[in-house]
Amino acid sequence: MTTPLKGRIIAVRGAVVDVRFKDGALPAIDDAIVLADGSDHPVIAEVQAHRDLDTVRCIALQPTSGLRRGESALAPGGPITVPVGDAVLGRLLDVTGNTGDTGPALPADVPRRAIHHDPPSLARQAGHGEMFHTGIKVIDLLTPLAHGSKAAMFGGAGVGKTVLVMELIHAMVHRYKGISVFAGVGERTREGHEMLGEMRGSGVLDNTVLVYGQMNEPPGARWRVPMSALSIAEHFRDEQQRNVLLMMDNLFRFVQAGAEVSGLLGRLPSRVGHQPTLASEVASIQERIASVGDAAITAIQAVYVPADDFTDPAVTTIAAHVDSMVVLSRSMAAEGLYPAIDPIASSSVLLDPAFVSADHIRTAIDVRKAIEHYRELQDVISLLGMEELGRDDRGIVGRARKLQRFLTQPFAVTEGFTGMKGRFVDLEDTLKGCRAILDGDCDDMEEADFFMIGTLEEAREKAASKEAA
Repeated sequence: MTTPLKGRIIAVRGAVVDVRFKDGALPAIDDAIVLADGSDHPVIAEVQAHRDLDTVRCIALQPTSGLRRGESALAPGGPITVPVGDAVLGRLLDVTGNTGDTGPALPADVPRRAIHHDPPSLARQAGHGEMFHTGIKVIDLLTPLAHGSKAAMFGGAGVGKTVLVMELIHAMVHRYKGISVFAGVGERTREGHEMLGEMRGSGVLDNTVLVYGQMNEPPGARWRVPMSALSIAEHFRDEQQRNVLLMMDNLFRFVQAGAEVSGLLGRLPSRVGHQPTLASEVASIQERIASVGDAAITAIQAVYVPADDFTDPAVTTIAAHVDSMVVLSRSMAAEGLYPAIDPIASSSVLLDPAFVSADHIRTAIDVRKAIEHYRELQDVISLLGMEELGRDDRGIVGRARKLQRFLTQPFAVTEGFTGMKGRFVDLEDTLKGCRAILDGDCDDMEEADFFMIGTLEEAREKAASKEAA
């Protein structure tokens, strides 16, 4: 067992704290430090640099108000640890594992796991397993997910990233009866309360762990929250061989927190003001998300795109690690086409004959072609009108508009706002509906019949009820 090291605080500058140790022994980088360890409210920090032979520089993960020079500090040995296992199911935790809900304290003997771990070796990792059916038509058709894959949802402010993440949690718990771990990175307090309330109301909280580093917390807390959530997910995968759905909202705020920490440590910024360690920090999370044996961590990450600039270094760095890119479109959101997923910009490496059927690939390609052709003609239509198009082009445009509306659907998590019952649509029904529209079987139906429905049968029922009226 590592012998704890004792030191003294020699400087406090906001979240940056310098600690001096005697006898030439220093804690390692990323080790935990307990500041003011003899007080009623000790502060947890993490070693980020060795300044000289007897001084380390730390980043505090909790507010440092009240800390004074000369107070004692303790390095227990090893990284920060968080509680793991069945005891944390249904609970809300902070970055160091303290409970933040109204439930009882965690048992004293609850197992704990370090937040820093090496990714599983390539020899231990398994390939992608079976398809992860989300029940969301546009995702299952154009950007399929697999158990053990990584998906990112890119979008600016207010286009529906968080709602999409919550619907996927709903699908995971109800269809797969699996474990969900939600990491709220830089979330607003209101969002955390809403998430907790909705999960309690829908009965999915008992199989979910919520880990939050809120917007009002120091940058160190927001920076390490994904690590804490990952450690909890890894325990269920490695020790209990259970499939885990890991949700992170919002990963861009993890990058922002890293940039704040980098600035506090005096590092020179890199492109667009981001930290020079951006690539390694993102990789330290993404490479730990993998399948091992029969159990997998499936990750779905919401990523804010600043000013809708998809060339931002943070966005491109995260995109390099994921299997499926779900791109949310502001123009589609403005038209009320929810989920506002852009069928052209979104992509997935899993749309491959080795993973999905030939019919699935052919339908996905044809849907993209039709919508892309419609977009190419939009300027002509807006200037001259549909009448100036040829007969074939008019047919393609009509089908593309119906496809866009068919790929919308109401969500279970928005029933309270929309009054429409959520739909879970099987992949076979999605493929059948899209193929029927593409083949012209629905040319005599109106566009409105396809808006906010589940299957093609619902559209036909809407059309029939209008005729009867």
